[in-house]
Amino acid sequence: MALAPAYLTSQVNTTLGNFGVQYVEAGEPCNPTVLLLHGYPTSATTQFRDLIPLLAVSYHILAPDLPGFGFTTSPDGFKYTFDNLAAVIIEWVKTLQLKNFSIYVFDYGAPVGWRLSLALPDQISAIISQNGNAYEEGFGQEFWQPVFNLWNSSNGVAERKIVQENVLTLEGTKYQYEAGVPEADLKLINPFTYTFDYLKNLAGPAEQERQTDLFYDYRTNVAMYPKVHEWFRKTQVPLLAVWGKGDPAFIPPGAEAFKKDLPHAIVRFVDSGHFALETKVHEIAAAVKDFLGAQRL
Repeated sequence: MALAPAYLTSQVNTTLGNFGVQYVEAGEPCNPTVLLLHGYPTSATTQFRDLIPLLAVSYHILAPDLPGFGFTTSPDGFKYTFDNLAAVIIEWVKTLQLKNFSIYVFDYGAPVGWRLSLALPDQISAIISQNGNAYEEGFGQEFWQPVFNLWNSSNGVAERKIVQENVLTLEGTKYQYEAGVPEADLKLINPFTYTFDYLKNLAGPAEQERQTDLFYDYRTNVAMYPKVHEWFRKTQVPLLAVWGKGDPAFIPPGAEAFKKDLPHAIVRFVDSGHFALETKVHEIAAAVKDFLGAQRL
């Protein structure tokens, strides 16, 4: 029988300072490990609460909160960039002495996962990308326009304020959960999720600044895409893209684009939005288990 989820904190010492990485662990450690990397503006405990029990029957699950999210603690003065988020998670992986593992990446978890893969290329067994982008074709232009304007302004004060007033809000968070979800399924979305995400990760002045910093820094992920594509082509890592087809942030062409560099990638769409686990967790869990099983993982 799979072990019940445990909520743990690992002290991680890095050149960036000392971090308390909060993470969920479930399943038997002797089973293949799957690392779940959450996205904006949520945390591992919230996003993966229903997926973890479904996967832990067959797999050893580890799901950390990224710095700036959930209950992971960061030192004063920490600069919130994707390079730095990834550096902490890479050191956390080393602290836990993980060897070979698969990664499940979503939203912000994707650029963290890509950096993890480039840093530890021989340790990645397989990838599941659930609305986790790696191609410019994947950007939903209307959703991202305020962020593109921020990039083009070189982090302008007015553009930061527009992002904060239009994206980093309770209504903006609720929109990310509900947009693209069939009307009949909206009742499956628990208001606690987006309310807690907002209150925990966005509501305060410090949270507003760090999250705006990350939106501005997201441009570095696009600059990194060619290196990621090169790694895909070189390794032909097994990949499943399972995508909420109604996602306004990362649109279906981003899922199909994986096939350019990974011809054997499996692409599946579910009738949901960005946070597809909220309404299609059983369908996604089944797809993940089928995919990993086919890889003998």
